[in-house]
Amino acid sequence: MKESFRWYGPKDPVPLSAIRQAGAITIVSALHEIPNGEVWSIDAIKSHQKLIANAGLKWGVVESVPIHEEIKQRTGNFKVYIENYKATLENLAHCEILTVCYNFMPVLDWTRTHLYKPLEDGSTALSYEIDALRAFDLFFAKRAKAAQDYTEHEIHDAKAYFEGLNPLEIESLTKSIIAGLPGAEEGYTVRQFNEQIEAYANLNEESLRSNLIQFLTALMPTAEAVGVNMCIHPDDPPHSLFGIPRVVSTASDIEALFSAVPSLNNGLTFCTGSFGVRPDNDLLEMFTQHAERIHFLHFRSTKRDDKGNFYEANHLEGDVDMFAMVKAALSEERRRKEAGRSDWEIPMRPDHGHQMLDDLEKLTNPGYSAIGRLKGLAELRGLAMGIIRSGF
Repeated sequence: MKESFRWYGPKDPVPLSAIRQAGAITIVSALHEIPNGEVWSIDAIKSHQKLIANAGLKWGVVESVPIHEEIKQRTGNFKVYIENYKATLENLAHCEILTVCYNFMPVLDWTRTHLYKPLEDGSTALSYEIDALRAFDLFFAKRAKAAQDYTEHEIHDAKAYFEGLNPLEIESLTKSIIAGLPGAEEGYTVRQFNEQIEAYANLNEESLRSNLIQFLTALMPTAEAVGVNMCIHPDDPPHSLFGIPRVVSTASDIEALFSAVPSLNNGLTFCTGSFGVRPDNDLLEMFTQHAERIHFLHFRSTKRDDKGNFYEANHLEGDVDMFAMVKAALSEERRRKEAGRSDWEIPMRPDHGHQMLDDLEKLTNPGYSAIGRLKGLAELRGLAMGIIRSGF
């Protein structure tokens, strides 16, 4: 696998020099300063590319070129934004960057309720607590029609949770959910959040999926012509939030997407952590079925309970059978190489990591401290080497 690290640009607390020392060779990055919907110019791409090259690394994967909310809703200037997206793909291809990760999550990108959950060993982890999310929705954001989405028992538990919070905890919960996490497309005030939610009031699962399919149908001729592999990231968490459906959460979701848009340039970022939150997702079966169109790997593991809560576990622990997933990835690489595919080596990054050791005293992006991801990369590298040496 092509070992990679995500880098958020010059303002990232983890410098490129540290990433190189961690052993990664490929950078996963984006032009976060460009507003959603605008074209990424060749000059802007090359400038970012040069920063990375000067550190002895290569910008190999874009994560992400954000999808404008009007594309997701097919309202307003969505046609203009689709044309801008095509132009960005052409410009990336001109700079020989051919793998683009993106997501189609409405309003919020990846969502957590707590950014620094204390673990037994003294490190901290990202976590998601369902009562906390419901408490925020019902009693702080006070989303219209929120009560209709929950049972009486769920509302009772959420109220008890909310009443146990002090003002600082409420502020922290709000920041965690809507203020914009690393790599998130946008951050909102509570008022802006409710306005964005309301904009999706008339969109159900079928219509949102249709909008995604129409977007990809429009995009594929360009992607195929310039050789860009689009790879959609699954929903995180993989279920509806705040009354809005999500359509890249399950095996049936991705089967529907690839059946409707069969081009191999319409691919998948296989995130074991996102898919793994749902016990009904058979990760190995999903990987095997869609292996030829998996263009990017996010390897992480979560530990879930039976109530909908989860936290980020160590990479080789939790609910994901990482041995099986790494072996499947290596097997697919071997198959591609034997078939003569030029993209046989799949980029992989250790996704998220615990804040630990010296990083506990530093300002870091939640989930993206240096040492936790270095540990994850080292564990995954060792696991891969062991599988390869065993003659798999």
